[in-house]
Amino acid sequence: MTKGSFTILPCRIGGVEAVAASSGHVFARHTHEQFGIGLIHQGAQKSLSGRGMVEAGAGDMITVNPGEVHDGMPIGDAGRSWRMLYFDPVVIGNAMEDISQGRTRIAEFTAPAFHDVRTSRHFQALFSAITARDGDRGEMLDEECTLLLLADVMHERDGQRHGGRVPQAIARAQSLIDDDPNVAVTLSDLAQAAGLSRFQVVRGFSKSFGLTPHAYLVQRRIDLARRLIARGVPLAEAAAEGGFADQSHMTRIFVRKYGISPGAYAESFH
Repeated sequence: MTKGSFTILPCRIGGVEAVAASSGHVFARHTHEQFGIGLIHQGAQKSLSGRGMVEAGAGDMITVNPGEVHDGMPIGDAGRSWRMLYFDPVVIGNAMEDISQGRTRIAEFTAPAFHDVRTSRHFQALFSAITARDGDRGEMLDEECTLLLLADVMHERDGQRHGGRVPQAIARAQSLIDDDPNVAVTLSDLAQAAGLSRFQVVRGFSKSFGLTPHAYLVQRRIDLARRLIARGVPLAEAAAEGGFADQSHMTRIFVRKYGISPGAYAESFH
């Protein structure tokens, strides 16, 4: 649905609204029932809220809490463009409970505007994931992107990379993928196997392998498909056995990972 320069994009998960906007509109003071996290793409704006007067420019993150009175106006004549994700409080509460390992469901965004490259990457990953329409996306990616973004905004992240031995709990989750990569598995399945929260699994995979669980799963699937293709298995069959939605889905991932098409790879063995 589009109203002027504001587009509400179809969103794949419940309780989240995705908005893309480009406008010079001056917003009167108002509130939202949801938590809001956004990214300014072009231009700049200023806003007066309960957290004071703030300014945000291109590349800056912006946040708003439920019930927080705020306004908004562009800085300069060029207007500004931005994207926002609005989360129902129950979505944020569930994620916060997971991140805090059951200590709290309460969340409050304390920084109305800030600049952080990692947070903006996580925001863009989540926005793309939940508004995508192709088979490359899935529930696990939606969940891990939500948890990583919220952990950034709530300053609950741990960016340290640990080398060496993989913790046993993460190894159990890893085995759930490695034992049969083509089987559908959710982040909750991995968390149950590990005996950890979903966020702990996301963070544990990132520390141990340099990949989130979803990225690790996709890599194991494309590895499996590559081995099948090398053995002469037809491409459509390799895609199905590798756990991909279809051959075109496998091809997109294959080209992205290896720089050549599965067909060209298959021909190299003849």
